[in-house]
Amino acid sequence: MGRSLNGTLISSGLLGGGDDRLRREQLGLTQTELAERSGLKQPAVARFEAGGTMPTIPMLERLAEALEMRLSVRFQPLREAS
Repeated sequence: MGRSLNGTLISSGLLGGGDDRLRREQLGLTQTELAERSGLKQPAVARFEAGGTMPTIPMLERLAEALEMRLSVRFQPLREAS
């Protein structure tokens, strides 16, 4: 499941359930190394992994590239039409 950013569901494969941390570990990267690759600071990576921050689209793009992943942003209906 993704997170909401200004009412829009973001599904990147990076978010939810520690997927971002798992991918970082699969690549053998520390939080500091991921931060360097993505142009962020290590505390920002730690907060992101812990779900303590609402990432911007540019931040997600940088993290996706650093994790060798593709970012996918989709609009989906909030509820089904009756």
